[in-house]
Amino acid sequence: MFESRKPRSSFGSAVYICELIYHNSVRAVRKSHGNAFMALFMNMLQTIIFVLAFYFMFQILGLRSTALRGDFMIYIMTGVFLYMTHTKTMGAVVGSEGPASPMMQHAPMNTAIAIASAMLSTLYIQVLSLFFILFIYDVAFNPFVMQEIYDPIACLGMLLLSWLSGAAIGLVFLAAKPWFPTPVSILSTIYQRANMIASGKMFVANTLPPKMIALFSWNPLFHTIDQSRGFAFVDYNPRNSNWEYALYLSLVLIMIGLMAEFYTRKHASASWAARR
Repeated sequence: MFESRKPRSSFGSAVYICELIYHNSVRAVRKSHGNAFMALFMNMLQTIIFVLAFYFMFQILGLRSTALRGDFMIYIMTGVFLYMTHTKTMGAVVGSEGPASPMMQHAPMNTAIAIASAMLSTLYIQVLSLFFILFIYDVAFNPFVMQEIYDPIACLGMLLLSWLSGAAIGLVFLAAKPWFPTPVSILSTIYQRANMIASGKMFVANTLPPKMIALFSWNPLFHTIDQSRGFAFVDYNPRNSNWEYALYLSLVLIMIGLMAEFYTRKHASASWAARR
């Protein structure tokens, strides 16, 4: 009210928005603990436990022989990291502040900044966890692990595509959440749980029969995981997936989600939840 506002240039506005996204991303990362290092460690610990759990599960059940020729931990990580990035990004976007959130009462804040912050904070945690686990594995167990990855840049690209597809699906759920909060919450949980199997991280896609391929080919995460293994292992050529499908589907869902979120933002009200 008593603050004088100075007009900003286009570049200045872009820098200001990036600064807001940065501070909100830091807030999203640190909200689990007051100490910054403990907050990072607690976020990374879940991914580390997930990788170790799958490693020992494959060892105990004797499923290691069905994996690809090459380093077994790379096979595990190409599935687990892409699954965790996709699922956690979707959950973070769905759980971000909506148009009726108290955070939106602050003048610079809007839903676009909240969505971007949720996406970037999750990507930061997952990439940091990836490099941390690779560093520990390289130092303690296999000093040539990075040399065994056929195309690490393309593998990182599949991780980013899994992140993008998770954000796109989460954006659609977020736009529908104010209208149907309970069904959206149930559907998002079902999607996350179904991806434990439907993502294809526990098996090699080239070994599946056509009937099984039809059950998984709708899932963009299935395509990115299979393609990442094709880039990671020189002897594996994925023939039942393609990364273009995941990219085009993500772009379509992002456009649908943005349009739906814009419409929801214009009509959402805090009084909607008063009767629930």
